[in-house]
Amino acid sequence: MRQNIQLQPEYHSAFLDSALSEYFRHAGDRFAEESAIFSTAVRCVLASEGHLTNKAIILWLIQTLESTDDVVKADVIRKTLEIVVGYTMDDL
Repeated sequence: MRQNIQLQPEYHSAFLDSALSEYFRHAGDRFAEESAIFSTAVRCVLASEGHLTNKAIILWLIQTLESTDDVVKADVIRKTLEIVVGYTMDDL
């Protein structure tokens, strides 16, 4: 899964949770694959729903995780999901 992936910062800036967006924006090579998955999730959620929420991104990541047969990709998706959940506030 290691690829040279060009991140799309406009998707990060469209995201409302600035702490989560900043985390991925400044993660560097350490989380490059997770950042690419996050960008894809943001793009897909925006395309399908027109707005972003952590819940929508979490659901997209879970659905993608459940539908992949690639163990390496599943691990990257799982790590991305852990990061997003870690930055998500509980419902009040």
